[in-house]
Amino acid sequence: MTVEALKAHLERGGQILKTRDDHEPVLLDRKTGTPDSGPFTLPADSKCTWAKPEETFGLEKLRPRIEPWLTALVQSEHLSLLIGSGLTHAVHRLATGESLPGMDTVTFESLNAEITQEAKRTATAAGREDGNFEDQVRVANELLRGIEILAASKPDGSREHAQVEAVRHGLKAALQTFAKSILQGERNIATASAEVREEAFNYLVSFLMSFASRTGTRERLQCFTTNYDRFVEAGSDVAGLRLIDRFVGAMAPVFRASRVDVDLHYSPPGIRGEPRYLEGVARFTKLHGSVDWIDGDGSIRRIGLPFGAEDTKPYLEAPGLERIDATRLMIYPNAAKDRETTAYPYVELFRDFAVSVCRPNSTVICYGYSFGDEHINRVIEDMLTIPSAHLVIIAYGDPLGRIMRTYERLGRQAQVTLLIGDHLGELQTLVDHYLPKPAIDRTTFRMAEFLKARWGTQPRADSDTESPPANEGGSPS
Repeated sequence: MTVEALKAHLERGGQILKTRDDHEPVLLDRKTGTPDSGPFTLPADSKCTWAKPEETFGLEKLRPRIEPWLTALVQSEHLSLLIGSGLTHAVHRLATGESLPGMDTVTFESLNAEITQEAKRTATAAGREDGNFEDQVRVANELLRGIEILAASKPDGSREHAQVEAVRHGLKAALQTFAKSILQGERNIATASAEVREEAFNYLVSFLMSFASRTGTRERLQCFTTNYDRFVEAGSDVAGLRLIDRFVGAMAPVFRASRVDVDLHYSPPGIRGEPRYLEGVARFTKLHGSVDWIDGDGSIRRIGLPFGAEDTKPYLEAPGLERIDATRLMIYPNAAKDRETTAYPYVELFRDFAVSVCRPNSTVICYGYSFGDEHINRVIEDMLTIPSAHLVIIAYGDPLGRIMRTYERLGRQAQVTLLIGDHLGELQTLVDHYLPKPAIDRTTFRMAEFLKARWGTQPRADSDTESPPANEGGSPS
């Protein structure tokens, strides 16, 4: 089936599922007007081995197919979680019932037509239909640098110098507008009614802890996000999840290029030897920067910007930050003056991503990421050249077809799991039915071992006797 046909299938309310021993994606059909949870059916030409085309099914068949598989993958030796804007959109809609302010294009006061045209051209070349704000900022930075070169040999007051000031002013205004839109999304949640806000954060916490709940014998969860907002940080604060990143300091944390493997340990009473990992800790990297990162005095700092503040400007008026404005916000691509400064924080962050995921026995789980960043896609493609690596893609939809195009291009279908659709990729449904339990629950493992020792497998629900059922090769879940 072509990518366009798969897009149409998702738009009709269908789902795309590929787990465990599926050789190809399984398409789940859902009739118009039926609930989000089904019932689902399979196309007549389906090659699915665990369901028949003529039967209808729902959670009772999908959950045993998905949840144990994800639980096993989450306990991989190395686990990375890549979060895109889909998580922010899901939490925002839970709390407000409305769509999140997006990265819409802006209008520049000077050379707007040239900036917009080039942004659209580069976006199309990258597989996106239209340019967004990031494309415009990147083009405006390149244009500004070019005009600065032309103006360097011209006298003051020349046309080139006037264009430099005009483009710089337009860039500053665009970045201020964008920062306000990010903070507006945060403020919408912060000011929502207490009941719905609590529910939204409960689902966010459960989502994060489903992956961060790893035993002390496993490496820490490596959490990466392309978002500029602080939804993950806010959810981690609510959950009591401690995040370790490259910033050092309490009053004004500074980004450190040296990657020191700082961690949190404890010494169990009465036990000598090496300390154990403290639970509830994860490593955190914002690949595209953050709305509260600034470039000032030769270092990258994180300012004390409250969640949902109206504007960044009042928090940039502290002593030592007099020359800092919106053009110094470290959002990707930022508005730094020279190439060295532009590359500095981001090359370190992308290197962390590559080092974390390109390892044997590594699992990367992508949620709400549309595969629109080629610099990230290349790292994932390299990761899948390792036979023991695995990629899980969970998404609410694929409106531009980039996810399925990437899946086809990778050519490593046996190492990829797909959960795509407005049911399989919906945050509430995932947390309620498909994601691993958001806790380190040793009782469940002990119960599974007990049942296996007594019956050889999980007992049938309709059995009235204690005679052991036939072992079909499954495992208790």
